[in-house]
Amino acid sequence: MNKFTKILILVVTCLAIGYLSGVVTRGSIEEWFQFIKKPSFNPPNWIFQPVWSMLYIMMGIAGGLVWDKINEKPDEVKNALVFFAIQLGLNALWSLLFFGLRNPLIALIEIVLLWLMIYETFIKFSKLNKFAGYLFIPYLLWVSFATILNASIWWLNR
Repeated sequence: MNKFTKILILVVTCLAIGYLSGVVTRGSIEEWFQFIKKPSFNPPNWIFQPVWSMLYIMMGIAGGLVWDKINEKPDEVKNALVFFAIQLGLNALWSLLFFGLRNPLIALIEIVLLWLMIYETFIKFSKLNKFAGYLFIPYLLWVSFATILNASIWWLNR
């Protein structure tokens, strides 16, 4: 399998996870999220879909670039991809906790774990492919912002 096929597989996988997360999110935005207290720095709802789409594409490209190193460093690549899969699962779980269960506190605890897994994936990816690591920086920054936003929403609505 060539590099571009690996990238395509992981971009499609990441976008599919994002789509499924969006399915969980959609109903709650209309029925719950619009009525809770939010901090002044809460972005407009329309911004989330394009930002997350770009982040999922960048994640998939990064994952594909790392996967392409499987013949050079099989153990390191497999380990990095396990972290990649875990952080992607935690990413989807956050939407379920925050929007599906409508529980900002549990989502806050989980997003801290997500951030740690993203950071660890960034470190592992950077060692295997510098560009793949760089592609994780916007994701890390966005989830840092999302963590502050999640904490603020929990605080305002506790």
